[in-house]
Amino acid sequence: MIGVILSAGMGTRLMPLTKDIPKPLLEVNGMTLLERMIKNCMNENISEYIVIAGYNKDKVFKMAAKLEEKLDININVIENEKYDVTNTSVSTYLASKFIEENQLDDFILINGDNVVDPKIITRIAERKNTSMIVDNDKTLNEESFKLIIENETFNDDKTIANGIIKEIGKEIDIPSSTGEFIGVSKVSKEDVSAFNKILEDLMEEDKQNYYDFAYKTLSKESTIDFVLTNGLKWTEIDDHNDWNQAQKLIDEFEN
Repeated sequence: MIGVILSAGMGTRLMPLTKDIPKPLLEVNGMTLLERMIKNCMNENISEYIVIAGYNKDKVFKMAAKLEEKLDININVIENEKYDVTNTSVSTYLASKFIEENQLDDFILINGDNVVDPKIITRIAERKNTSMIVDNDKTLNEESFKLIIENETFNDDKTIANGIIKEIGKEIDIPSSTGEFIGVSKVSKEDVSAFNKILEDLMEEDKQNYYDFAYKTLSKESTIDFVLTNGLKWTEIDDHNDWNQAQKLIDEFEN
């Protein structure tokens, strides 16, 4: 299994913290977000990584080299040269196409500005199917990347749902939403080719599309496991309020 971490964005809403570095290189308790996420993945015996760089790419390349030596892992840094005029569909495609062309493996896809309970990575690493982590507990807002799942079926302990994504995006009506996609997913090697074709269509439509939309189409072609958080904590880091929450969560996880 491969860990793919998206680290190309500019993080403008976190200025001045991100004036000189991308968000995944911000530090909490002496450790970057990138290293912390890689260590979460290493708990699941993942030793191969792809990091997508863009904004302040040189610092990402340098950090990757340090982490390779420190953690005894392999990190392939791929540059999104158009990071400032594209979105996550392009960054994801660069990694996923590389994986397809090199006949590699399943991959876990993680937004580099996420802080998550390590159990979340464990839960998705255990799935054989393509999977998405869905927060079914959080109070949603207009910024939440919501989804509506049709024809839901659950496993016995209500931790996994299956179904088809009817809608996904921030604009979805909150009362109709099943939950929030948190930016942690897994693509099985059997689905990589189809996933890439969907991403190609999304990029042709609009280079600013999110990769998240690819799962809507894929859910109609393949089985997707929706892995529920059931109260496990996480946050994405978009602004300074999120940054403060992330620091509190990391203290909680470490203690």
